[in-house]
Amino acid sequence: MKQLLHFLSAKVFSRAIVFSAVWAAASFLPIKANAQTKLTSSTFGAVEARSIGPAVMGGRITAIEGVNNSPKTIYVGTAGGGVWKSTTAGFTFEPVFEKYPQSIGCLAVDQNKPETVWVGTGESNMRNSVAIGLGLYKTTDAGRNWTRVGLENSEHISKIILHPTDANTLYVAVPGKLWSDSPDRGLYKTTDGGKTWEKILYTDEKTGCADIIMDPGNPDVLLASMWQFRRSPYSFISGGPGSALYKSTDGGKNWRKITNGLPTGEFGRIAIALAPSAPDNMLAIVESEKTSLLISADGGESWKYQSANTNVTARPFYFSTLVVDPKDPKRVYRPAFSFSTSVDGGHSFSDASNAGGWVHSDHHALWINPNSTNQMYLGTDGGVYMSLDQGVTWTHLNTLPVSQFYHVQIDDQTPYNVYGGLQDNGSWRGPSQSKGGIENRDWESVGGGDGFWVQPDASDPNIIFCESQGGEVTKNNLRTNQSQFIKPQAQKDEEQHRWNWNTPLVKGSVNPSTLYIGAQFLFKTNDRGHSWQRISPDLTTNNKEKQRQAESGGVTVDNTSAENHCTIFTIGPSALDENLIFIGTDDGNIQVTRDGGKNWELISKNIPDVPAGTWVSRVTPSRFDRNVVYATFDNHAYGDMKTYAAKSSDSGKTWVNISTDKVLQGYAHVIVEDIENRELLFLGTEFGLYISTDGGQSWVLYKSRLPEYVAVRDIVIQAKTNDLVLGTHGRGIFIIDDISPLRQLKADVLQKDAALLPTRPTAVSSGHYGSSFPSTDSYGGPNAPEIATVQYYLKERLNTGDVTVEIIDASGKVIASMPGTKRKGINFVRWDMRLAPPKAAKGVLVQGEFGVYAGFIGRLAMPGDYKVRIKAGDFSDEGILKLVPDPLQPELDYAKKRAISDGLFEMVENLSLLEAQVRNLKDSTDQRIALVKDKKLNADLSKLSTNLDAFRKTLTETIESKGITGEQQLRARIGRLYVYTEFSDNMPSQSITDGANVMREELQQAQAKADGLFKKDLAAINTALAKAKLSPLIVIDKSTWELQNGQSAPPVIRPSWRDLVEKAMKMEKD
Repeated sequence: MKQLLHFLSAKVFSRAIVFSAVWAAASFLPIKANAQTKLTSSTFGAVEARSIGPAVMGGRITAIEGVNNSPKTIYVGTAGGGVWKSTTAGFTFEPVFEKYPQSIGCLAVDQNKPETVWVGTGESNMRNSVAIGLGLYKTTDAGRNWTRVGLENSEHISKIILHPTDANTLYVAVPGKLWSDSPDRGLYKTTDGGKTWEKILYTDEKTGCADIIMDPGNPDVLLASMWQFRRSPYSFISGGPGSALYKSTDGGKNWRKITNGLPTGEFGRIAIALAPSAPDNMLAIVESEKTSLLISADGGESWKYQSANTNVTARPFYFSTLVVDPKDPKRVYRPAFSFSTSVDGGHSFSDASNAGGWVHSDHHALWINPNSTNQMYLGTDGGVYMSLDQGVTWTHLNTLPVSQFYHVQIDDQTPYNVYGGLQDNGSWRGPSQSKGGIENRDWESVGGGDGFWVQPDASDPNIIFCESQGGEVTKNNLRTNQSQFIKPQAQKDEEQHRWNWNTPLVKGSVNPSTLYIGAQFLFKTNDRGHSWQRISPDLTTNNKEKQRQAESGGVTVDNTSAENHCTIFTIGPSALDENLIFIGTDDGNIQVTRDGGKNWELISKNIPDVPAGTWVSRVTPSRFDRNVVYATFDNHAYGDMKTYAAKSSDSGKTWVNISTDKVLQGYAHVIVEDIENRELLFLGTEFGLYISTDGGQSWVLYKSRLPEYVAVRDIVIQAKTNDLVLGTHGRGIFIIDDISPLRQLKADVLQKDAALLPTRPTAVSSGHYGSSFPSTDSYGGPNAPEIATVQYYLKERLNTGDVTVEIIDASGKVIASMPGTKRKGINFVRWDMRLAPPKAAKGVLVQGEFGVYAGFIGRLAMPGDYKVRIKAGDFSDEGILKLVPDPLQPELDYAKKRAISDGLFEMVENLSLLEAQVRNLKDSTDQRIALVKDKKLNADLSKLSTNLDAFRKTLTETIESKGITGEQQLRARIGRLYVYTEFSDNMPSQSITDGANVMREELQQAQAKADGLFKKDLAAINTALAKAKLSPLIVIDKSTWELQNGQSAPPVIRPSWRDLVEKAMKMEKD
């Protein structure tokens, strides 16, 4: 029984689409003379995205806070994946911040009332890839609802400190804007729970507050570090005259600059910490020309230099975490490149080894359970780790799908694979469907470094090209597990190549065997990178003032290629002409060649509303018209967070701004034109996915199971399945299965009251990916349903009447009828492609016996075209549902398999009729026994009843099983063969067909025995009953039995697979 339930449950909950339905509407509703219907997010509400992870590699974790008195409850803030909550000590997580900015700078839990949690948005690890926030948020119900409580223009918030006894008083450190000056920087204080704010420490528009600590025994004592910093597209400066350390002893009313023992000259970011159990003991890491660890024993009044290892002083602008054990003032932790520990108050540190388990590098957050300081949670660039022994050993909590993809790609395998490069986590490949769901075990590492572009080879699925930071390209052979560096090298007398941090590596659209890569020049290879041909001059502005990366970093030099500039950032080969190629640069140029690179034309001089020099984030040639090209622009590195997208219809001579819709938010990363409907566009920005059905005139935010503010960095369309695949920078990969319905949302359809929408053809199958033991220790992304989907549009929500979807075969018979949803916009129903199940003989439940479930399972429909009819209130529409042979089983003879199934189906029903005849006759006989007074007649009736009862026990099971097995009569044995046949998409084995012949013979014998009982014994008994003036015993005929079982009734909604599971569970319970 449990085996069957597991099988059925897997079919219900983890079935994956290879298919769906093809729309061919026979008639539509008349268009009413109403104003044009405006699309909204709710229009796409039923078209849900599914997250496929991965969580095997996480993204950057920026904050971790736990509930002291309930340490199984922890909150995790991420660089681009929002806030996650666990009530299982990190074994499982759920997202609790889906409608708000996904870049998190800090968290704070009110330990006196832990339902209150504060979130500062905007990561403050000031890398070139950090995202912005939109202020401070608060929940008073443990994350179910959130309210923004101010600091909307902060962009980055680094620390929140709560007063230990006054819940309304807190301090918020705001470094502020990374890319521009801002008066909104500084240290803020509220005394009314966030209703009003006072800026209590401010230096200037270039300097913000990086850190703050509070004496827990005297909360008026505060230390705050101020930090002057700035990024541009081509440089980073950490440090300046504004950086300083301040102290207040009156709750922030007055401040003194602390200089005793601090380095002379300018310095950058300062990370500070105190020992909660001995708050006069403090430590600081001061970024300076010689970054130092400083120690104070007098509450921060004076400081002493302490030598430290490289990890303690590493990259202080990026690693700003320093934590003292809550109980032991001598135990200090420094998460940075790796994890360093001091047991003498910071005078010496030791670095962790991998002996206790490998931990991803780059650490940014640490929470220590104050009641059991052995328990710690560490946030890294690779996710969250837990230690139960003060950091000696670590366990990766691989259930957080917060990976940060830069780009995404797909192949044409079945199921297709998804590829992508991740921030600090290399490049990976994973399936779009997998047995039991897409789990961590399904993902495969295919490249190292900071992963960016990944391109599978056009002809060999084991060859994958990966690009990591600074244009480092490798050709990876998964068959031999070997890699080869193939980056183009500068030739004699050629200018040194400039490679962007995120160098584009793109396949040709006409000839996918061609690869392009861009420095300031465009390169092309036709031999998998063995040789490269330079096909352009310098296509950038070549501004030498923007090429001084060796000086980047400020008080500490930090040159990692992240600031490389005047480079090609996007390459757009045309799908219509191999010689037509567009490129976009990070310094504002769009150039085009129409002859394969012999000549180039600058076409970005007159793009309306886009500031000159704006970074070109994507250039996308149209698939329909060689003169049409789209482009997105990203000016956030100059402090401009607006959305910019443009379209040219004359090969770049003129441009139209298609980003004027005020619904758009976030700087733009990518624009994609649909492969069938040129008016259908998809736009990925730092704040979500937007869809246009009118060529960019208007846009709609898509938010159906996709976080509203997630950064959508890349988008591709899988041509065979019509799936839209999204690469997000913080929430991994999302797939919107089958966007065919969106292609039909044109003006004429939107004006109809109801209309069927097209979906992809559906492979006739009982599913390939459903059955698997569930994983208990990793994230699992769902598969798409492997059943036929019928999608339809309702102009308005249907408030009266019902929605019914009917499936009709070629003979005009309704073979399935299903209730539909009534929501405004796109709706769907799913049909498991099964006909009505056989009417099976009645009997008791036999646990562990498949055959007793024959009456719940219909035969799988045959491939072919089926009419679909939707009835929505007073309106109706019709179309065609196309079922096709399963491409994974091209050898399957559907007709032959159906013939075997039909024979077993007939036997199940024939046995059901026979059992019903015997059961009804026995019931009638028993009724007569109670009425008959003649002893002989009574004895004859009793004998008949006994014979009928004995005979029925050979037909069906009548003894409840006490364990997992029980008796097996004809019902179980015939039913088992039918179930075996229908549960498998393969041709039944010879043993099943042989078994069917044996069962047919036994059934015929049983029918012959029944005929004898019915004809021989009944004649004499009915004569005697007539003399006793009692009605005769009658054997019900087939028409009566069919009527009793509903065959002559109108088509009804029959149980789905989910209904079957629930019913089976109920039967087991009963």
